[in-house]
Amino acid sequence: TRRTMEQLDSRTIYIGHRSCPASEAFIPPPKFCDNRIVSSKYTIWNFLPKNLFEQFRRIANFYFLIIFLVQVIVDTPTSPVTSGLPLFFVIIVTAIKQGYEDWLRHKADNEVNKYPVKVLEDGKPVDKDSEKIKVGDVVEVKENETFPCDLILLQSSRDDNTCFVTTASLDGESNHKTHYTVPDTEKDLDSLSATIECEQPQPDLYKFVGRMHIYKSNQEPAVRSLGPENLLLKGATLKNTQKILGVAVYTGMETKMALNYQGKSQKRSVVEKSINAFLLVYLCILLSKALVCTTLKYVFQNKPGQDEPWYNEKTQREKDTNLYLKMFTDFLSFMVLFNFIIPVSMYVTVEMQKFLGSFFIGWDKDFYDPEIKEGALVNTSDLNEELGQVEYVFTDKTGTLTQNNMEFIECCIDGFQYKYHDSSSELDGFGVTYGPMSKLQQKAGWEREELFLRALCLCHTVQVPSAPQEEKGFIASSPDEIALVKGAMRYGFTFMGLESKTMKILNKNDVEMYELLHVLNFDPVRRRMSVIVRTRSGDTLLFCKGADSSIFPRVKLEEVERIRMHVERSATEGYRTLCVAYKCLSAEEYEHADKGLKEARLALQDREEKLTAVYNQVETGMSLIGATAVEDRLQEEAAETMEALQGAGIKVWVLTGDKMETAKSTCYACRLFQRNTELLELTVRTLEERGRRREDRLHELLLEYHKKTVQDSPLAKTRYSSWSVGNQDYGFIVDGASLTMVLNSSSDSNTSHYKNLFLQICQNCTAVLCCRMAPLQKAQIVKLVKNSKGSPITLSIGDGANDVSMILEAHVGIGIKGKEGRQAVRNSDYAIPKLKHLKKLLLAHGHLYYVRIAHLVQYFFYKNLCFILPQFLYQFFCGYSQQPLYDAAYLTMYNICFTSMPILAYSLLEQHIGMEVLLCNATLYSDIAKNAMLRWPPFIYWTLLGVYHGLLFFFGVRLLFGNLALPDNGQVFGNWSYGTIVFTVLVFTVTLKLALDTRHWTWINHFVIWGSLAFYVLFSLFWGGIIWPFLSQQRLYFVFANMLSSVSTWLVMILLVLLSLLPEILLPVLRKPRGPHARQVQLKQTRTQTLYF
Repeated sequence: TRRTMEQLDSRTIYIGHRSCPASEAFIPPPKFCDNRIVSSKYTIWNFLPKNLFEQFRRIANFYFLIIFLVQVIVDTPTSPVTSGLPLFFVIIVTAIKQGYEDWLRHKADNEVNKYPVKVLEDGKPVDKDSEKIKVGDVVEVKENETFPCDLILLQSSRDDNTCFVTTASLDGESNHKTHYTVPDTEKDLDSLSATIECEQPQPDLYKFVGRMHIYKSNQEPAVRSLGPENLLLKGATLKNTQKILGVAVYTGMETKMALNYQGKSQKRSVVEKSINAFLLVYLCILLSKALVCTTLKYVFQNKPGQDEPWYNEKTQREKDTNLYLKMFTDFLSFMVLFNFIIPVSMYVTVEMQKFLGSFFIGWDKDFYDPEIKEGALVNTSDLNEELGQVEYVFTDKTGTLTQNNMEFIECCIDGFQYKYHDSSSELDGFGVTYGPMSKLQQKAGWEREELFLRALCLCHTVQVPSAPQEEKGFIASSPDEIALVKGAMRYGFTFMGLESKTMKILNKNDVEMYELLHVLNFDPVRRRMSVIVRTRSGDTLLFCKGADSSIFPRVKLEEVERIRMHVERSATEGYRTLCVAYKCLSAEEYEHADKGLKEARLALQDREEKLTAVYNQVETGMSLIGATAVEDRLQEEAAETMEALQGAGIKVWVLTGDKMETAKSTCYACRLFQRNTELLELTVRTLEERGRRREDRLHELLLEYHKKTVQDSPLAKTRYSSWSVGNQDYGFIVDGASLTMVLNSSSDSNTSHYKNLFLQICQNCTAVLCCRMAPLQKAQIVKLVKNSKGSPITLSIGDGANDVSMILEAHVGIGIKGKEGRQAVRNSDYAIPKLKHLKKLLLAHGHLYYVRIAHLVQYFFYKNLCFILPQFLYQFFCGYSQQPLYDAAYLTMYNICFTSMPILAYSLLEQHIGMEVLLCNATLYSDIAKNAMLRWPPFIYWTLLGVYHGLLFFFGVRLLFGNLALPDNGQVFGNWSYGTIVFTVLVFTVTLKLALDTRHWTWINHFVIWGSLAFYVLFSLFWGGIIWPFLSQQRLYFVFANMLSSVSTWLVMILLVLLSLLPEILLPVLRKPRGPHARQVQLKQTRTQTLYF
C-alpha cells in the first residue's frame, strides 16, 4: 500500500517509452494528458447554447425576452417585431464580438499546438506537431526555440553539460538561468534505460522534486536526484546553447505554465452597477404606469354604456373569459406598450463605445516607446471609464518606479569605504574616500581586499557566454549579480567563467582556479546565497552574500558594528545593499555538509525544507568581510507622475519586496514623502523597541498613530469623512511581518479591531509604503482597501510576475512592458511602456471616458422617457384601449436608427475639456471622483427633463389639434398624424439636445447628427409613400407628406423644439459658472491678464 500511496503523489515515466529490465517490477504507466493547450471558452458545438445562456443572464436581455414571448402569446397592441428586432440585434452583435474574441484564442492555441517539434524515435529525430508529444517522449530543442512542454534535461551541446534559459514569458525575469543535465546519463540516449519518478503536476514554477533510476546491465540501478535546475519549463526559451535533448514529464494543461494561467475573473465597472440601479427605477416606473392604466381601464368600463357600446358589441368568446385573466392580459399588454422605457439598445451602444473607445489608447502616439517600438495595449475594454474613478494606486518599486538597471557604486571592507574613481593616480584604481578617522591607516589590509573581491567573483551564478564578444558580456539570473561581478572587474578581479566545475578568476595577470563543490541557491525566505569552493592548496571555503537582515545574525557581533553604519547610510541614499561573509570549512565540517546536502537533494518529500535546514546549518559562524552598494535608477518622470497623481486626489501606496531604507529613499526621490512629512513606522524594528511582547506593542503603536492621524488631525474636526484628501503631514511605513500580525492576530476579535485601526491610519496618510512584501501580501493589501468602507476604486501597476496577484486583485490592473518579461502585461487590463504614461492614461483618457459614458447612460434613459411618456398620456384620451400613439416602424427604429448614431459618436469623440488642460490641471480629476455624474441628483435632473419634454410634446400637439381641419383643403388630421407630429418633435429635440451638449465638434459629429435627422425625414416620406405588400394596414400612407403641407404644423413643431431646449440654453446663462468649465475659463482669464500686464 505504501507503494501505491507514493504513486498517487508521484508519477513514473519511462524514458523513450522503453520498459526497464525484468528485475524491476513493471508498473504500466497511467494515461497522461496530451500536449494540447486550451485557453478558449467555446467550441463550434457549444457556442450557441453557452453564449445564449450567458447573455440571457443579463437582466435587461432576459426581461426583453419575456416581453417578446408575451407579445407572441398574448394579443398585444404592438407586433412582436418591435421588441424582437432590437433584442436579436443586441444578442447577435454581442455574440459576434465574443465569438471573434474566442476565435482569436483558438487561433493562438492552434499556433502553439501545431508548432513543429522534433521527437526522437529509434534514435532519429522525427517532425511532429507540438500537440502530439506524449509524456516519456525524448524531444530535441534548438537555440532560441521555446520548450513545447516541461522537460527534464538529459543532454546538452555545451561541454559543461549545462544550458541557458530565459523565462521572461513565465515569471518576467529576462536574465539567463542555468540548467543542468542529469549526471551520469549515457551519451547515446538510444541505449539509455531509465525511469523518472517525480511529483504530480503543481503550479509552483520554482519547485520540482524527482528521482531518476538508471538501469545498467548487471549493476545496481543508479539513483540521481532531480530538482528545478534539471527541469525546463514550457514557454521558456533556450539561449546560448546549440541544442538540447529532454524527456517530457508534464504535457499540455498539466505543464506549470498552464497551471499558472489564472483565468481572469470578470471585472465589472461602477458604471454597470449604476445602470442596474437606474434600470430598477425605470422598471418601477413601467410597472406603475401599467398598473395605473389597467386600474383606470376597469374603472372607466364600469360606467354604464362604456364597457360595451352599441357600435362595439362583445363576441361570445370575450364574454366567456375570466375577468381576472382578462385583467392580467390587459396588464401585460400595457407592459408591452410601455416597455420601450427600458433601453435595450443602450447595452449595445455601451459595448460598442467601450470596444471602439479602447482603440484610442492604442493609437495614442504619446504612449509609443521608441526603445521597445511598442505603444499601449488594451486587454480589457470593459474598464475604460474606471480609469477616471481611481482613488488608490498601488505601485511596485523595482522596475516600476525604478529602472531595474543596476550599477555598482561603492563597497565597504572592514568598515573602510571604497568608492570607484576612474583615475590611474590611485592605487590600482581602488579609490579610498573616507573611513573612521581614528584609524591611521585608511584602508583595510590587502588580504581582506583580495578576499572580498574573490568573494564577489565566486559567490554568484553568473555565466560567461561562449560566443566571442568584444565587450565582456555576462549572463545572470538577476541584474544585481552582473553589477557586482562588473564591480570586481573594475578593481582588477575578472571572472573568466565556469568550465566543468572549475571557476577561473583573472587577478591582475594571474589566473586562479577554484573547484566549485556546491551552490546553496538564493531563496526569498533565506534571502542569501552561498558557494562552497576548494582552492588549489586544498582549503575549502564558503562564501556567502545576502541581505543585511539575514547575514548579521550569522556572523560575529563585533564585526557587525563596523559595517552596519555603512549599510544604513547606503540604504538611506537609495542604494541596494548586500553583505558579504566567508568561512573556512574543516574536512569534517565539509564532509558533514556534503553528506547532508546530497541526502536532502535526493528526498522526494519536503525536499525544500530539508535543504533549507542543511543550508542554515552550514551558513553559521561566518566572518563578515564587507558590504556592497548598487544603484537602481528612477524611471524617467517618475516624480512628476507621482506628484500629478497626488494632485488629482489619488492616494499612492508603494508595495515592494525591498528593504525599508532603500524603498524609503525611493519614496523621497519620487516626492511621495516630502521633507516635512512625519513618518510613522510599523515595522519589526519599532515593534521590538522596548523589549515588550510584540502583540502588546503593536496595539500600543496602532492606538498612538490612530490618535495622531485620525483624532488629532484638523480635517477630522471639520469633516466627518475619514477618506480625507490633502492632509499633507503623515507617511506610513509597514513591513510584511507587521502586516501579517495585523491581518492574522492571535484572537479573531483583535483582528477586526486592528484592521480597522490600520485602515483608518492609512486613509489619513498621504502616502503609504509597504516593504518586505511577499506577492500574496500585496494582493491582501489591495483586497483590504478594496473592501473597506465606501468601496474605493483601486488600481495596481507593476512589471514583474511578483505583481500579478495584485494586478488581478485590483479593480484596474496595469502592466508595464519593462525588463521583467511579459507576465504582468499578460494578466493586466492595460499595458503601458513606461510609468510616466500613467499620468495621461488616468488624468486625460480616464477622465474623458468616464464623462462620455456617464453622459451616454443618462441620455439614453432620458430619451426613452421622452419617447414613452406621450404614449402613456395618450391612454387617458383613448379609453385605455392600448392604442399605440406611434407606428410600429417608429417604435422599432427609434432606438436602433434615428437616435443611436449621434450619441455613439458623442461618447467616442467628446472632449468637454481639452487633453492639455486636463494634464496641466490635475485637480480637475477630483471633480468627477466617486461616480459624481451617475449619482442620484444628476439622474433626477435628467428624469425631470424627460418628463418636462414628454408633457410638452403631448400637450403642445394637443393644443394644435383644437381645430382638426389643419390642411388648406379642409381635410381632417387623424390619430396617426397626431402621433407622427409628436414623434417628429421628439426626434428633433433629443438630437438637438445632444448637439447643444457637444463641446468638441468634428466632421463625424456633424455627419451623424444632421445625417440622422435627414435620414428620419427621408425614411418617413419613403415609408408613407409606397403601399407595402407585407403590411396588413397602411397606417402611415402619405401621413408624413400630408402633415408637412400644413403651415400650422410647421409652426408648432419649431415652437415646441425651441420651448423644449429653452431651459438648456437659459440654465448655463443664468447659473454662476462652476465645475471644470469654469475652471478652464478662469485659467484662460488669468493667462490673458498676465499677458496684458
